[in-house]
Amino acid sequence: MERLERIETALAQYMAEDPSAALLRESMAYSLLDGGKRIRPQLLLLVTEMLGGREETAMPFACALEMVHCYSLIHDDLPAMDDDVMRRGKPSSHVRFGEGNAILAGDGLLTKAGLLLMSQNGFDDAKRAIFEGAYAMVSGQSDDLNLGERSAEALERIHINKTGALFRAACTAGAYLSDPSEADAMRAFGDALGLLFQMTDDLLDEEKDRQENKLTYVTFYGREETKAFIDTEYRRASAILAPFDGEAAETLRTLIKSLRSRTN
Repeated sequence: MERLERIETALAQYMAEDPSAALLRESMAYSLLDGGKRIRPQLLLLVTEMLGGREETAMPFACALEMVHCYSLIHDDLPAMDDDVMRRGKPSSHVRFGEGNAILAGDGLLTKAGLLLMSQNGFDDAKRAIFEGAYAMVSGQSDDLNLGERSAEALERIHINKTGALFRAACTAGAYLSDPSEADAMRAFGDALGLLFQMTDDLLDEEKDRQENKLTYVTFYGREETKAFIDTEYRRASAILAPFDGEAAETLRTLIKSLRSRTN
């Protein structure tokens, strides 16, 4: 079974065991089990493997991180936030279940992530890394929602947190689950990946973002300079990976190449 399939199987199992009310469980599963790229949990598992850790140990942490991510997508789509009616090719949670139930689905996934982490023995630093990432993500969302300045500093602050925080959490937690001495390097790797992902996202969403007057790398710097920034972050991520070998390291190298040139 491939890594992505193992993540899907684990997520489905955690939802099958969920004791919550039927509608809450359905709305949580609607957003959690809808596929997606699963980049963040895969990152956590790959970093763990690259540094000598065990997937069996890391899988609950990876699934908890994906629950946090999916909660953030539900809330980000709400009318009071980005007001997006579609997510991953189907109606957003608030369109499908109503705004109140969507809020509860997000609340449920975030809380379930915490319960899942609490059920794991040890690895307190990995648990902390995930919830520090969650809190930083919320901070970045708040900065974005309440934007008072359009500056390079504001742009970096928003995206190093709103998008980058969970990439950082995935890589840092993976280190704490395997080789804590590499935590700083993996934190820097996660930061580079988060910026790489966000900048390519900004290229893809340029027309929509300009119409909505959003502060992004493309609307602030332009396409060509954003592409130069992407190359810089790609080189930074590649340099951090350079000392590592093995299948997981090669998969990570392939991943950052795909992020650099992604089209969706």
